[in-house]
Amino acid sequence: MEAQELKDIIQESVRETIREVLKEERLALCLALIPRVSEKEMQAIKKQFGSPSDYDKDDFVNMTDWVRHGTNIQ
Repeated sequence: MEAQELKDIIQESVRETIREVLKEERLALCLALIPRVSEKEMQAIKKQFGSPSDYDKDDFVNMTDWVRHGTNIQ
């Protein structure tokens, strides 16, 4: 195995590891930023806004691609 080939393998391995760590840290940050609510507060929210199943699906935007890739939302 040539030195350049070994270097390329190591670089790709490091990139993959960094991506995974950043993904885990981003998830941890998102979870930390979600506000906590009491049962009483949750009941008030449900009373005011209902359940997601009550809403028309066309009113929602799937943000999965944006979250994963940072692309524009259509």
